[in-house]
Amino acid sequence: MIYASVPHVDKPVSRIVFGTATPKMFAAFRSIYENAPDFDQRLETAFALLDSMYALGVNCFDCADHYGEEPLGEWMEARGLRDKVVILAKGAHHNRWRKRITDFDILHDCHNTLAKLKTDHLDMYLLHRDDPTVPVGPIVDVLNRLYDEGKIGAIGASNWTLERFQEANDYALKHGLQPFSVVSPNFGLADQVNDPWGGGCVTISGPNGKAARRFYAENHIPVFAYSPLARGFFSGRLDSAHPERAAELLDEAGVKGYCCPENFERLRRCEILAKEKNVPVAQIAMAWIFSHRDLDVFALSGSTNVENQKMNIAACEYPLSAEECAWLDLECER
Repeated sequence: MIYASVPHVDKPVSRIVFGTATPKMFAAFRSIYENAPDFDQRLETAFALLDSMYALGVNCFDCADHYGEEPLGEWMEARGLRDKVVILAKGAHHNRWRKRITDFDILHDCHNTLAKLKTDHLDMYLLHRDDPTVPVGPIVDVLNRLYDEGKIGAIGASNWTLERFQEANDYALKHGLQPFSVVSPNFGLADQVNDPWGGGCVTISGPNGKAARRFYAENHIPVFAYSPLARGFFSGRLDSAHPERAAELLDEAGVKGYCCPENFERLRRCEILAKEKNVPVAQIAMAWIFSHRDLDVFALSGSTNVENQKMNIAACEYPLSAEECAWLDLECER
């Protein structure tokens, strides 16, 4: 495993981050609230999964106010690992009734997360969504309140546009406050051509993401990329010669977000390069992310398969050439 430093985080951070939005974690989460009769069994299953990721060298865990926190907190306490792991937590996600980028919601979600994780601080705290109609000033102010109280370390944003990210940091600079120092958009070889979940998702992939990638690279902002393999598009299950099987092999968000002719061509090229190098297709797609050496990338992976996670880890140390990266991304021909 390769580790790197992140501003305001006092531990090295694994390049592969385990995303806790997985069925086993959700099952454990539900059992806690339902007081289910098989609570112990579900929690034991979640613990075994987290143990396996930690044994691989993954020390950073991604969670959010509506997933992953409860079993993760139970596991950290049971294993005595809080001081050895890095928590990337997200809050202020919208719900079906309203957008939730207010000081009340941010404080509410952060304090709930602290309680559910059984900790007094979060290494990184990111806002899960944005509401561009809300001024950035109060948002930056309340996040700095949490920072000053020692409850959060690195401040960041997931699914914020570059323009809003810059606006927030301009406000922080003007008022002598801590700026956003990490970002978590979608980033991967596949271009996210439609919003997978119907609103509020932000990607820096594809041709339209070049300006954002350049900004984050030039300003040394760590990028925690979600859906780096496009929700299974590059898992190896899908064959570029049979795009009609996408609906069978991918979930609805994967089909909606990534199924287009250009991405199937990217997949075809991945298959060619994977065969030439005798590695899995997924490893080529993941290696493409880490081969952007100017970009400080961490990959959020929800894979619960140990062998697949080993492949992701190997991809961190499997650089592709600039020419191979450009070819995979349809920027040139061989």
